[in-house]
Amino acid sequence: MRSFALVAAVGSLLAGCSTVENILETGEPNIGPCPTAFALHDAHRYVELEGDIVYENVGFTGEILAVRSLCSYYGDRPILANLEIDLGFGRGPAASGSENTYDYFVAVTRRDMGMIEKEVFPIRVRFGSGEDRVFRTERVEAISIPRATPTTSGGNFEILVGFELTDEQIAFNRSGRRFRVAAGQD
Repeated sequence: MRSFALVAAVGSLLAGCSTVENILETGEPNIGPCPTAFALHDAHRYVELEGDIVYENVGFTGEILAVRSLCSYYGDRPILANLEIDLGFGRGPAASGSENTYDYFVAVTRRDMGMIEKEVFPIRVRFGSGEDRVFRTERVEAISIPRATPTTSGGNFEILVGFELTDEQIAFNRSGRRFRVAAGQD
Protein backbone atom coordinates (compact mmCIF):
# COMPACT_ATOMS: atom_id res chain seq x y z
CA MET A 1 0.00 0.00 0.00
CA ARG A 2 1.18 3.47 -0.86
CA SER A 3 0.44 6.69 0.99
CA PHE A 4 -0.02 10.06 -0.69
CA ALA A 5 -0.33 13.35 1.17
CA LEU A 6 -0.60 16.91 0.01
CA VAL A 7 1.88 19.20 1.69
CA ALA A 8 -0.44 22.21 1.94
CA ALA A 9 -1.02 22.35 5.69
CA VAL A 10 -3.19 19.27 5.60
CA GLY A 11 -1.18 17.27 8.09
CA SER A 12 -2.83 19.02 10.99
CA LEU A 13 -6.29 18.39 9.55
CA LEU A 14 -5.92 14.65 9.25
CA ALA A 15 -6.86 12.58 12.22
CA GLY A 16 -3.79 10.35 12.24
CA CYS A 17 -3.46 8.75 8.82
CA SER A 18 -6.89 7.17 8.71
CA THR A 19 -8.05 5.36 5.63
CA VAL A 20 -11.32 6.19 3.93
CA GLU A 21 -12.78 2.93 5.21
CA ASN A 22 -12.13 4.05 8.82
CA ILE A 23 -13.72 7.43 8.21
CA LEU A 24 -16.77 5.93 6.47
CA GLU A 25 -17.57 4.10 9.69
CA THR A 26 -18.66 7.46 11.17
CA GLY A 27 -21.77 7.40 8.97
CA GLU A 28 -21.35 11.04 7.91
CA PRO A 29 -22.45 11.48 4.29
CA ASN A 30 -20.27 13.38 1.81
CA ILE A 31 -21.64 16.81 0.97
CA GLY A 32 -21.06 16.08 -2.73
CA PRO A 33 -19.48 13.67 -5.19
CA CYS A 34 -15.98 12.24 -4.97
CA PRO A 35 -13.30 13.56 -7.33
CA THR A 36 -13.26 11.76 -10.66
CA ALA A 37 -10.36 9.28 -10.77
CA PHE A 38 -9.03 7.95 -14.07
CA ALA A 39 -5.95 7.03 -16.11
CA LEU A 40 -4.61 9.85 -18.26
CA HIS A 41 -5.00 8.73 -21.89
CA ASP A 42 -1.51 9.78 -23.07
CA ALA A 43 0.12 8.03 -20.11
CA HIS A 44 -1.94 4.88 -19.52
CA ARG A 45 0.39 2.65 -21.57
CA TYR A 46 4.12 2.01 -21.27
CA VAL A 47 5.96 0.48 -24.22
CA GLU A 48 9.72 0.05 -24.58
CA LEU A 49 10.76 -0.16 -28.22
CA GLU A 50 14.22 -0.74 -29.63
CA GLY A 51 14.20 0.27 -33.30
CA ASP A 52 11.29 -0.05 -35.71
CA ILE A 53 7.75 -0.43 -34.43
CA VAL A 54 7.46 -4.19 -34.79
CA TYR A 55 6.66 -6.83 -32.20
CA GLU A 56 10.20 -8.26 -32.22
CA ASN A 57 11.51 -4.90 -30.92
CA VAL A 58 9.13 -4.67 -27.95
CA GLY A 59 10.78 -4.78 -24.52
CA PHE A 60 8.76 -4.29 -21.36
CA THR A 61 5.19 -3.03 -21.54
CA GLY A 62 2.62 -1.85 -19.03
CA GLU A 63 -0.99 -0.75 -19.08
CA ILE A 64 -3.32 0.80 -16.53
CA LEU A 65 -6.40 -1.37 -16.83
CA ALA A 66 -8.72 0.24 -14.26
CA VAL A 67 -8.79 2.95 -11.59
CA ARG A 68 -11.25 2.85 -8.70
CA SER A 69 -11.65 5.37 -5.92
CA LEU A 70 -13.49 5.85 -2.70
CA CYS A 71 -13.59 9.09 -0.76
CA SER A 72 -14.96 10.71 2.35
CA TYR A 73 -15.40 14.33 3.40
CA TYR A 74 -17.75 16.28 5.59
CA GLY A 75 -17.77 19.43 7.68
CA ASP A 76 -14.54 21.38 7.19
CA ARG A 77 -12.38 18.26 6.73
CA PRO A 78 -10.34 17.73 3.57
CA ILE A 79 -11.35 15.14 1.01
CA LEU A 80 -9.66 11.85 1.87
CA ALA A 81 -9.49 9.38 -1.03
CA ASN A 82 -8.15 5.87 -1.58
CA LEU A 83 -7.34 4.42 -5.01
CA GLU A 84 -7.07 0.93 -6.41
CA ILE A 85 -5.19 0.73 -9.70
CA ASP A 86 -5.26 -2.47 -11.78
CA LEU A 87 -2.10 -2.80 -13.88
CA GLY A 88 -0.93 -5.31 -16.47
CA PHE A 89 2.74 -5.75 -17.35
CA GLY A 90 4.30 -7.55 -20.29
CA ARG A 91 7.70 -8.84 -21.28
CA GLY A 92 8.26 -8.72 -25.03
CA PRO A 93 10.92 -10.41 -27.17
CA ALA A 94 13.40 -7.52 -26.79
CA ALA A 95 13.09 -7.31 -22.98
CA SER A 96 16.39 -7.53 -21.17
CA GLY A 97 16.20 -9.57 -17.99
CA SER A 98 13.32 -10.89 -15.95
CA GLU A 99 12.41 -7.77 -14.00
CA ASN A 100 11.69 -4.13 -14.64
CA THR A 101 10.85 -1.07 -12.54
CA TYR A 102 7.96 1.02 -13.77
CA ASP A 103 7.22 4.48 -12.40
CA TYR A 104 3.60 5.59 -12.22
CA PHE A 105 2.19 8.84 -10.90
CA VAL A 106 -0.89 9.95 -9.03
CA ALA A 107 -1.78 13.62 -9.49
CA VAL A 108 -4.53 15.75 -8.00
CA THR A 109 -5.84 18.56 -10.19
CA ARG A 110 -8.37 21.29 -9.87
CA ARG A 111 -10.83 20.40 -12.65
CA ASP A 112 -9.93 22.27 -15.85
CA MET A 113 -7.39 24.46 -14.05
CA GLY A 114 -4.12 22.79 -13.14
CA MET A 115 -2.19 20.39 -10.99
CA ILE A 116 -2.24 20.75 -7.22
CA GLU A 117 0.13 17.90 -6.36
CA LYS A 118 1.80 14.93 -8.04
CA GLU A 119 3.63 11.97 -6.55
CA VAL A 120 5.57 9.26 -8.39
CA PHE A 121 5.63 5.64 -7.19
CA PRO A 122 8.01 2.93 -8.42
CA ILE A 123 6.74 -0.60 -8.88
CA ARG A 124 9.18 -3.47 -9.42
CA VAL A 125 7.81 -6.33 -11.47
CA ARG A 126 9.51 -9.72 -11.68
CA PHE A 127 8.55 -12.14 -14.45
CA GLY A 128 8.88 -15.82 -13.61
CA SER A 129 10.58 -18.32 -15.91
CA GLY A 130 8.59 -18.44 -19.16
CA GLU A 131 6.17 -15.81 -17.88
CA ASP A 132 5.42 -12.89 -20.19
CA ARG A 133 2.52 -11.26 -18.30
CA VAL A 134 1.99 -10.12 -14.73
CA PHE A 135 -1.08 -8.42 -13.28
CA ARG A 136 -1.16 -6.38 -10.07
CA THR A 137 -3.45 -4.13 -8.09
CA GLU A 138 -1.75 -1.20 -6.40
CA ARG A 139 -3.44 0.67 -3.55
CA VAL A 140 -2.78 4.32 -2.81
CA GLU A 141 -4.27 5.43 0.48
CA ALA A 142 -4.77 8.72 2.25
CA ILE A 143 -4.83 11.10 -0.71
CA SER A 144 -5.76 14.29 1.07
CA ILE A 145 -7.27 17.19 -0.87
CA PRO A 146 -7.82 20.45 1.03
CA ARG A 147 -11.08 22.30 0.44
CA ALA A 148 -11.37 26.10 0.45
CA THR A 149 -14.67 26.02 2.34
CA PRO A 150 -16.89 23.36 3.93
CA THR A 151 -19.16 23.57 0.86
CA THR A 152 -16.39 22.88 -1.68
CA SER A 153 -17.37 19.69 -3.49
CA GLY A 154 -15.12 16.84 -4.57
CA GLY A 155 -16.55 17.41 -8.06
CA ASN A 156 -14.12 20.34 -8.35
CA PHE A 157 -11.12 17.97 -8.41
CA GLU A 158 -9.72 15.07 -10.42
CA ILE A 159 -7.27 12.33 -9.52
CA LEU A 160 -5.14 11.32 -12.51
CA VAL A 161 -3.00 8.20 -12.82
CA GLY A 162 -0.38 7.41 -15.47
CA PHE A 163 3.09 6.08 -16.21
CA GLU A 164 6.13 8.34 -16.20
CA LEU A 165 7.10 8.27 -19.89
CA THR A 166 9.72 9.58 -22.29
CA ASP A 167 8.70 11.97 -25.08
CA GLU A 168 9.01 9.05 -27.53
CA GLN A 169 6.68 6.87 -25.44
CA ILE A 170 4.11 9.67 -25.26
CA ALA A 171 4.31 10.14 -29.04
CA PHE A 172 3.80 6.37 -29.49
CA ASN A 173 0.70 6.46 -27.27
CA ARG A 174 -0.70 9.46 -29.14
CA SER A 175 -0.15 7.73 -32.50
CA GLY A 176 -2.82 5.16 -31.65
CA ARG A 177 -0.45 2.23 -32.15
CA ARG A 178 -0.25 -0.31 -29.40
CA PHE A 179 1.22 -3.51 -28.11
CA ARG A 180 -1.13 -4.72 -25.40
CA VAL A 181 -0.06 -6.87 -22.49
CA ALA A 182 -2.40 -9.73 -23.48
CA ALA A 183 -2.20 -9.31 -27.29
CA GLY A 184 -2.27 -12.61 -29.13
CA GLN A 185 -3.13 -14.58 -25.98
CA ASP A 186 -6.13 -16.89 -25.62
